[in-house]
Amino acid sequence: MENQQEILNTDHVEKDSNVEVQQLISLNKFIFLSIISLGLYEVWWVYKAWRFYQQKEKLDILPAVRAIFSIFFLISLFNRILNFAKTHGYRHSYSPVLLFIGAIFVSLLACLPDPFWLVSYLSIVFFIPPFKAFNYARQHAADLRVVEQTSFSIRQIVLVVIGSIFWAICFIGLLLAGDYSY
Repeated sequence: MENQQEILNTDHVEKDSNVEVQQLISLNKFIFLSIISLGLYEVWWVYKAWRFYQQKEKLDILPAVRAIFSIFFLISLFNRILNFAKTHGYRHSYSPVLLFIGAIFVSLLACLPDPFWLVSYLSIVFFIPPFKAFNYARQHAADLRVVEQTSFSIRQIVLVVIGSIFWAICFIGLLLAGDYSY
């Protein structure tokens, strides 16, 4: 496709045929899609990460279940990503437990009254270190087929349109919300 650029790891290394082609998106695109989708893109990313490990390590897991119930599996995913990245020369580090606690705490701020609940969307900040490590590791793994996505896919465009509608409704609701007590 013209909107994707293949990253050549090495031509002489045999690619892992059990693992699907890895689509990499930029950090800015990840943050944008997470916010515009009201945080649902983070769940999709967790699913894709677990699917990657299911294929690469031939794990007997259900990636969708691990994504939906990520509260139970996020620490182990963040650990797995960090270890995978370190084996491919990643020099940065993070604490999977602290990132998990931060993500859960900030997500719980959604219970705050209008408009303070909006701060809960900052939970994306706690996904940035694993996201960067995961992208790095996949880019530097010679046995993977990796494609860098340079523009939005059709599914992402649909997500942006639907998310924009939801955000517009949300802001209109916040603007129109008032004290209706008589």
